[in-house]
Order: sequence, then structure tokens, then C-alpha cells
Amino acid sequence: MDKLKKFELMEKISRELEDVRKSQQAVLEKIGKIEVDNIELGDQNLEKILPDIFQRTADNSDAIRQLLDSFQEKTDEYGEKNNVAKLKEQQQINSIK
Repeated sequence: MDKLKKFELMEKISRELEDVRKSQQAVLEKIGKIEVDNIELGDQNLEKILPDIFQRTADNSDAIRQLLDSFQEKTDEYGEKNNVAKLKEQQQINSIK
């Protein structure tokens, strides 16, 4: 795999990890809303289980955020080290010819 294709794949994975992070955040918000609604309802099973689900989801969300941060840093370093901006510029020039 050439350097530019590898960088583009790394960027794609970063975007996908960001999507996963946002999805996890949405799940946390929905669980929180259910917990608030259940204050009025008072369902014992929801009251017992939802906090555990919330905590596991929050832990996963933190792990995803850490993975995303480290992977984005790795992607940026790879781009700088391999002068990806210049490779993209050259690719554009070649496509015009």
C-alpha cells in the first residue's frame, strides 16, 4: 500500500471512530433520559439495571475517546513524516495530465 492510500485509510478509520464516539454519547444521553422518566414511573427493574448499563457504556465511551485521540495523533504524525500534503498535491497534478 502506498503512503497516500495508507494515510487516507487512517483518516477513514479516524472518521469511523469519531462516529462510534458520537453514537456512544447518544446512547448515554438516551439512557439518562430513560432514567429521568423512570423517576416518575418507578420501575424497579429499570432502576436496578440502567445505572450499570450507563456505567459500562460510559467506560466504553472513554476507551473509544482514548483510542480515537491516540489514533488521530498517529495519523497526523504519519502524514507529517511522509509529507502527505505534497503527495496529495502531486496526485492532483497527475490527474490533470
